[in-house]
Amino acid sequence: MAAGRNGRTVRDLRRANRTVVLQRLYFDGPLSRFELGPATGLSSGSVSNVVADLVADGLVEEAGSVDSDGGRPRTLLRVAPASGYMIGVDVGETRVRIELFDLTLTELARAEQPLEQQRYEVEVIVGHIRDGITEVLAEAGIAPEQLLGVGIGVPGIVERTPDRGAVVHGQTIGWDDVPLEHLLRSTLRLPDTVPYFIDNGAKTLGQAEMWFGGGRGARNAIVVLFGSGVGACLVTPEVEHGRAVEWGHLTVRVRGRRCRCGALGCLEAYAGAESLLERWREEGGRPPEGVDEETALTAMLAAAYPVDGEEADPVALAVLEETAEYLGAGLSDLINLFQPERILIGGWAGLQLGARFLPAVRRYAASYALRHPAERVTVDLGRLGPDAVTVGAAILPLADFFARGGRRPEPAPEGPAPAWRTALQERAPH
Repeated sequence: MAAGRNGRTVRDLRRANRTVVLQRLYFDGPLSRFELGPATGLSSGSVSNVVADLVADGLVEEAGSVDSDGGRPRTLLRVAPASGYMIGVDVGETRVRIELFDLTLTELARAEQPLEQQRYEVEVIVGHIRDGITEVLAEAGIAPEQLLGVGIGVPGIVERTPDRGAVVHGQTIGWDDVPLEHLLRSTLRLPDTVPYFIDNGAKTLGQAEMWFGGGRGARNAIVVLFGSGVGACLVTPEVEHGRAVEWGHLTVRVRGRRCRCGALGCLEAYAGAESLLERWREEGGRPPEGVDEETALTAMLAAAYPVDGEEADPVALAVLEETAEYLGAGLSDLINLFQPERILIGGWAGLQLGARFLPAVRRYAASYALRHPAERVTVDLGRLGPDAVTVGAAILPLADFFARGGRRPEPAPEGPAPAWRTALQERAPH
């Protein structure tokens, strides 16, 4: 197909027009054809052609009508929820969570597989993902061919290779060069047209908060994932799709506690939930035995801040208050380095502790940071709750679908299609 002066073909232009109409209907709909013109910058003729195309493909449907000024009522349009489905997977510290969503990110089914003694054994994780995907598809009655993709958030650094797809380097969980995409493809046997999108869990959390949560509208933001370990996602105009940063492995204390990664003095060795509970035990506290970290952290908070006039556990209280200072100091590094507009704290531990410690964390962050950037940042909790990583993982195939103009990937003759590994992940327009 012939290309224009800017190198774009007619096919490229059609795809771009479909993308912009889909996104506007998705984030601002229902809208009429009349409203879509100024919202997208397209001519009325282009809007009519694109809408007719999308309706014929089953991606857009009518959603009632509204009165116009003296004329006929205008038909409203919206994205059709049942025109595609995504799966989001969160490989977390205490469980693997799998959720199935329709195109509007309404949850249709979920499965949770607890992680116990074996925890991060690769075969165990792959089995949990396989079983969970099978379960949610069966529960909702969705055929695998209807999936737009499977998004997976994992701990560690994700590298995309030409021969093995996504490879995970998770030093803190004992994963070294794990070809997760290859293992899933050989185990799940989903259709070739179903792509996998594997990325760091902090990045998928960031993606969710930037699209639908507390980051919406911000150009410079950092979303912190605080669970058993600690991570962060940086979003700036230069890296608008977000970049995972190993914030938990900044050194906050020279020759300090040994971290899960093997180094000394990492932030994660003081602020991660796993190390927080260890410090409570080392100082003479009594964390409950035989329960997962989420339950143990809840017990620690209850011990430090009892109700009904009971006496507080001074050891738990001291450890938690020190943790607030470490977190604030760690946030000050992010403030000084990246000067964000917003910092959002998420993850199951971040949400548990944040309700209690957010004012103290803010004070410490401001006291350790340079005054100018500290005065221009807000520090808040994420708005999407403990499922944000899973939602963000599901957004990865959704963003790819939008970037394709609402068209599914073509099947590859062998191996994963290159476009699946390099797909654009367009952040929602604001």
